[in-house]
Amino acid sequence: MSYRKVKQFSLEICIFVSLISKKLFKSIYNKTQNFMKKQLIFAVTLIFALGNKDLTALDPSLFTCTPNPLEVKGGKVDATITGTFPVKYFAKNATVIVTPVLTFNGKEVKGTASTFQGEKVIGNNQTISYKAGGSYTIKTTFDYVPEMLKSELYLDFSVSTKKKTYTLQRVKVADGVISTSQLVAKNFAGAEANGPVILNDKFQRVIQELQEADIKFLIQQSNLRTSETKSEDIVALTKKVKEAKDAENKEVAGFEISGYASPDGALELNTNLAEKRQKVTSDFINKQLKKIKTSVTIDSKFTAEDWDGFQKLMENSNIQDKQLILRVLSMYSDPEQREREIKNISVAFKSIADEILPQLRRSRLKLTVDVTGKSDDEIAKLAKEDASKLNVEELLYAATLTNNASEKATIYQKVIDSYASDVRGYNNLGVVQYNQGKVDAAAASFAKALSIEPSNANTNYNAGLAALAKNDYAKAEEFFGKAAGTSGSLSNALGSLYIIKGDYAKAKTAFGSTVSNNAALLQVLDGNYSGARNTLDAVAQPDALTSYLGAVVGARTNNRDAVYAGLRKAVSADAALKTRAVSDLEFSKFFTDETFLSIVK
Repeated sequence: MSYRKVKQFSLEICIFVSLISKKLFKSIYNKTQNFMKKQLIFAVTLIFALGNKDLTALDPSLFTCTPNPLEVKGGKVDATITGTFPVKYFAKNATVIVTPVLTFNGKEVKGTASTFQGEKVIGNNQTISYKAGGSYTIKTTFDYVPEMLKSELYLDFSVSTKKKTYTLQRVKVADGVISTSQLVAKNFAGAEANGPVILNDKFQRVIQELQEADIKFLIQQSNLRTSETKSEDIVALTKKVKEAKDAENKEVAGFEISGYASPDGALELNTNLAEKRQKVTSDFINKQLKKIKTSVTIDSKFTAEDWDGFQKLMENSNIQDKQLILRVLSMYSDPEQREREIKNISVAFKSIADEILPQLRRSRLKLTVDVTGKSDDEIAKLAKEDASKLNVEELLYAATLTNNASEKATIYQKVIDSYASDVRGYNNLGVVQYNQGKVDAAAASFAKALSIEPSNANTNYNAGLAALAKNDYAKAEEFFGKAAGTSGSLSNALGSLYIIKGDYAKAKTAFGSTVSNNAALLQVLDGNYSGARNTLDAVAQPDALTSYLGAVVGARTNNRDAVYAGLRKAVSADAALKTRAVSDLEFSKFFTDETFLSIVK
């Protein structure tokens, strides 16, 4: 190639490169300009957004809920939620309303809302810094209903600015509700240890009748006087012996004759007098018994100086210087010393000699007759056919001869009809009604019983149980407050009431060493699992609830065998517990367990 051609070619290449460079530069320049414009627009947008951008959904990890799962206490589901607004999140002109929402079975219940505001918002709500963010705590409460067993707790966020209002995606903060406290028994029908109290009859098959008589003697004499042997008391006593001989249901149980001398005079003289008086009286009575052709064993004894009788008569007298004489008796034990000191009280001694001493110169006769009442068959028959032939004690006793609740109720109604002022009729009818599940009727019967005897501790206890079963906790507490001294389990009743009210500290004090399902339940709620196991093992009449609580203790202590054993017994006794168990978060660790599923299917 010639030099000219080479030069020409080189020039053309330079021109071409120059053209390419201009285009490339222009392209690069244009792209740079577009990029700068975009960055400027982004910067302006970002600056504007600091006060106007929409808030975005919050990360669930920014929230904690205590407790989680939720728990029922005193009929309330309480939750404390702690949340955080991140740094550079909360717009300065925004207001956010946070509302707890508990969802269950297609329903929603809203808790108390809390409001937060940005730095440029004028108001009295908690202010959240844009740069620093902020933490907050929300406390909320829901009234428990059984459907909440399977539920979820969310937070709803409503955001407002000057230009618009919108909602953020709700955030879940807790799963489900543990309702173990709701297992507290409120009705104790059929529970011997904890149920309502029957007011007992005073029926006695054998009643002892006592007949007494005195034969008086003159001073220093032991001969019987006709006026004494034919006195009304002696005639009545002899007649009583004859009645016992002739009646099939009567028998003389004892006949005692005691001879006495008054404590004045020499001891030797008084001893002889007392012994002779006892002997002549015994001889007389034996002759009388012979006349009516009966034989009775007589227990005879004598007392030389009847100081005990003297003291009793003195205490009941109006004799001058009575207290001084009684003081002498307490100060001196020697009979002669006593007699001297009393005689020294000259003013009073004449009254003593006239009023007291003659009554002590005697023989005392005591006859005891056993009277056998109607047989059980007779009482039961009359209770059905002719209750008017039974006294109140026999009629009340008749109710104990049957296990049929309807028959018991009928008998107690007859007690009410015939002995309307006897508190036992209404009270005991109320007990039967309570055990039949007729709580309203029982409450009415207890109210009538209390109108007769307002302070009756057992009836107040029973009325409290009825109020408890009707969920009238204020009334129940009022009645229990008047039940001190009841033979019912007031400790169990009060402990149960305090569990229902959510006051576990008072419940623990009330229960004390009580052994019952409810006492064990409190120990579970209090975290005393070994104590709960011991209490459940000691329950006298274990039932489905006893076993179910045992399963709960097993779940909380990671004892699978206890869970399985408890649930098997529980659902066997009460199939309805299967439905509860499959949703009970106490067993959440077992929801996919094959053995668990086989038990509750």
